[in-house]
Amino acid sequence: MNNATKQQQKLRINEALYAIHRDLSHPWTAESLAKSAAYSTHHFHRIFKAVTGENLNTYIRRTRLERAANMLIFHGDMSATEIAQRCGFVSPSNFTHRFKEWFGETPTAWRDGGYRHFEDQIAQQHQDDELSDQLDNAASKELPPVSMVRRAPMRVAYIRHKGYDRSISRAWQRLQEWAEEEGIAWAGVEMTGLYHSNPNIVPLPECRYVACITVPDTVWRQRDIGIMTIPGGLHAQVHVEGRYGELLPILHRLLYEWLPHSGYKMALTPVFACYQRNQFLSADESFELDLYLPVKTV
Repeated sequence: MNNATKQQQKLRINEALYAIHRDLSHPWTAESLAKSAAYSTHHFHRIFKAVTGENLNTYIRRTRLERAANMLIFHGDMSATEIAQRCGFVSPSNFTHRFKEWFGETPTAWRDGGYRHFEDQIAQQHQDDELSDQLDNAASKELPPVSMVRRAPMRVAYIRHKGYDRSISRAWQRLQEWAEEEGIAWAGVEMTGLYHSNPNIVPLPECRYVACITVPDTVWRQRDIGIMTIPGGLHAQVHVEGRYGELLPILHRLLYEWLPHSGYKMALTPVFACYQRNQFLSADESFELDLYLPVKTV
């Protein structure tokens, strides 16, 4: 298979992934997603696994469960039944069964503090990760001042990546290559990284990251690069400077220390970083960025 064919496959699967993440409550089927990607259902299943490393049903179920787990922690105003509905589970009993199968706790037990035991297990897994030393060294970093801002939507070109580690640099290098091929001045783009996964409940190698650059309306998806709009709205903003490995502790403090006492609740779109200096492209792995947590009033 030539490179152009692989890029085209990634592009079509990206469109399916964008649809899934945009509305997890929708009863997605392989037939409907295959049709939108212009594949037969059989071919779509095969290409989807080749691109994502997971079967379609596994990917959707995992994504829904991870979303639900976060909502149970950070959305105390919502019942488990409402969370199940918003995350696309067909019934409360189905939700409870799947959730316990994945996380080892019922949704009720998870919300009542059971998630802390699971987080401890994930933390032990992190000890074997290349980030462990940096995370330990950064554990004492304080949360910078938090500001409330309203952001406009951003139209971006993007590439997906699996893993919160140094391999993210490959996604950024690919975006740089694509921008050069398309005649897009790198100095004029805003670099944004979407953090889809909560690393407290997802092993770092399994976390989902999306590297994005702003593009004008005249630029459209092509090859392995997708186009989407990051929603605007109310965000909690912190300005952070540091080196590789020092951002995740700040994200932890924002979610677990600031948010519960803020008078806001987390929105359903991902946390993201807008880089002034990108650690994945900096020779010294230093960064300067604004971290944004989408929020809503309680």
